[in-house]
Amino acid sequence: MKIQKFIYALLLSIFLMFSCKKEFKTAQVAIAISGMTCEIGCAKMIQSKLSKTEGVAAAEVIFKDSIAKVTFDMAKTSKSEIISMINGIADGTLYSAKETKLLK
Repeated sequence: MKIQKFIYALLLSIFLMFSCKKEFKTAQVAIAISGMTCEIGCAKMIQSKLSKTEGVAAAEVIFKDSIAKVTFDMAKTSKSEIISMINGIADGTLYSAKETKLLK
């Protein structure tokens, strides 16, 4: 009897795990950022803030190119929200961000 309950509980858990799996559509945006003066203080801080933003799957800020590459879940955030977040760092006094094309 205990084994039967265990098996039912296991099957229910497996069913719930796979049925609740959500698919999300990702997009990538390249953002030009002006106002960065150093790699450690500016670029890494912006990258950290982007990585902690809800909906952002991956973020990389390249100081020498003044570009951020951001992969995000379109259901949770948008390009404009990401750009606004960067522009709003330090009350909007430090950085200016706008969408750009990726350099190859």
